[in-house]
Amino acid sequence: MARIAYDDRDAAAFEANRHVDDDGLTGWREAVARHVAQGRQCQKLLDLGAGTGWWASAFCRWYDGISVIAVEPSAAMRARSRYSRMVAGDAAHIPLADRSIDVAWLSTVIHHVPDLGAAAGELRRVLRPGGKVLIRNGFAGRPDGVTLFRFFPEAIRVLDTYPSVADVEAAFAAHGFAVVALEQLPQTTALSLRDAAANLRRAAHTPLQLITDDEYAAGRARLHRAAAVESGPVIDTLDLLVLKGP
Repeated sequence: MARIAYDDRDAAAFEANRHVDDDGLTGWREAVARHVAQGRQCQKLLDLGAGTGWWASAFCRWYDGISVIAVEPSAAMRARSRYSRMVAGDAAHIPLADRSIDVAWLSTVIHHVPDLGAAAGELRRVLRPGGKVLIRNGFAGRPDGVTLFRFFPEAIRVLDTYPSVADVEAAFAAHGFAVVALEQLPQTTALSLRDAAANLRRAAHTPLQLITDDEYAAGRARLHRAAAVESGPVIDTLDLLVLKGP
C-alpha cells in the first residue's frame, strides 16, 4: 500500500506540478545514458511506478533504440497517462516475463514500496543478468539540495521515515545486487521561486500531504516571502542510486 492513495485529485496535482521540461533535466538525461547497459540493438527499460508516464515518454524522446514499458498501480494515474504502453502492476507484482528487461527505472517511488525485499526479488526476476536498477529518490537523512525542505522544514520528519540508502542497499544485496553509484544530480525545477510558489500543489508532494495544515500554511508563507525578493531559477538536487544485478 502506497503512502498516498493517488486518487483523481492526487493524480491531477501530480500531473500539473511534478513534470519538469527537458531543458531542466539535462543532468538526468546524461546520467541515465551513462548507466543504461550497452551492447544490445534495442534496450528494454521498465519504468516502475510510472505515474502519468512522463519519464517513459521522455526516455523514448531522448534515446534511440529504446523500448519502454510503464507499470503503475494507481488507476487514476494510468487514466491520465500520456504514454500508451502502460499496464497495471506494482513493485511486488511486475507483469513481465522473467529476464525480459535490461534496466529498471524507479523515480520517487521507493518510499511507497512496503516491502523492499519483495521488490528487489521481483526486479531480479525480470532483469536480464547484469541488468541495472536506477532509483531516483529522496532518502532518509538526505534533505540537502531540495528546495521544498528549505521552506517546509517540518517535512524533513516525513523524509526521515523514507528508506535510507543503506536500507535499500541491504534489501537489494540480499538478492544479489551490488551498488554501482550514488550521485546527486541537479535539475531546474522552476524558472523562479515566484513560479514555484504560484504553481505549488500540496497534493503533488507526499511530504507536504503528511505535515499538519498549520505547518503547510507556515511553509507557504515562507515561500511567498522569499519569492517576492529572490530571482533566478530553482535548482534542486536529488539522489540517483544505481544497483547492478547478478
